[in-house]
Amino acid sequence: MHRRTAPRLARILACAAVPVMLVATGCSSGGGGGEKKESGKPSQPATPNATPTVKAATFAKLPEVCKTLDEKAIDNLVPKADKKEGKALPSSDVNDSASCFWSGLNSEDVKNQQFRSLTVSLKRFASDPTLGTGEKRAADFAAKQATAATTADGAKDAKSEKTSGIGDEATTVSSQTKKDDNDFQNETVVARTANVVITLKYSGAGYEGAKTPDAGDMTKNAQDAAKQVVTAVGNANKK
Repeated sequence: MHRRTAPRLARILACAAVPVMLVATGCSSGGGGGEKKESGKPSQPATPNATPTVKAATFAKLPEVCKTLDEKAIDNLVPKADKKEGKALPSSDVNDSASCFWSGLNSEDVKNQQFRSLTVSLKRFASDPTLGTGEKRAADFAAKQATAATTADGAKDAKSEKTSGIGDEATTVSSQTKKDDNDFQNETVVARTANVVITLKYSGAGYEGAKTPDAGDMTKNAQDAAKQVVTAVGNANKK
């Protein structure tokens, strides 16, 4: 009897010495050949990460900046403008960044000589996988522009307020500055429409002792002009 059970006992002892993870595949209580079985399908190679994508920017181009305001608007904002068509400021790429400037002195009434200047600047942002969507980049830039306007040109008593009804978001900054003994009232409207930021700066002063222009009137004129520029941006991108 001992002779018949010895081989079986040897197999049992051999399996006991094998690590647990191999028992199920390498040892058997039966009398088979002890062949190992497949433990599972081979693992698949990891798929490389896809290139990150972001939402495409809404606006693909800028309008001609000096044509964003019509002649009627310029006559109202800058009476007796030196160049009613405006002066385009230098830009490396007018499809990404562009500015136009108007100025004029209305001296028809020698007792009420009024100077006005207006600058319209446009900045377009494309979407970038590493920097974010064009809209987000534009929003960040608009916030910086609004903050900068509170101290520009030595501004004092600056007041900043959110303004509804102009693009997707807008801020109006009112301030006063002094140049060549003249007191200037400044209104800066920073507006974002999708991925384009509009910075409109409107300044006025009374010369030769004339009164400084009314801040309320200046604010309203600047905001109305900013609305017109927002519309121009949208129209330039219509298909």
